[in-house]
Amino acid sequence: VQLEESGGGLVQTGGSLRLSCAVSGSISRLDAISWFRQPPGKQRELVATVTRNGDTNYIDSVKGRFTISRDNAKNMVYLQMNSLKPADTGVYHCHTRYGDPEVYYWGQGTQVTVSP
Repeated sequence: VQLEESGGGLVQTGGSLRLSCAVSGSISRLDAISWFRQPPGKQRELVATVTRNGDTNYIDSVKGRFTISRDNAKNMVYLQMNSLKPADTGVYHCHTRYGDPEVYYWGQGTQVTVSP
């Protein structure tokens, strides 16, 4: 499984960005796909997850502002980010798990910077 993120950039507070994660092969075989982020000087944290049947979960700090979605036909996962805050700044990574034994897969990340 290969994951490739895109869509990051510099945006002002209150702005929006849409991150994309291109997944190699059929996305339908993956139970769940997540977005993580790593703020400067901090540990990586889970931001949002979408399961195979479309269920979603978010950390409290992004609820109501971020939306994760998956397009099985295009093998893509998206993270729509609205009302961005400086605290949302970080490198955003796409993540999934697959196989037996299970292997963790990560993309290279895309930088999101929100200016005050």
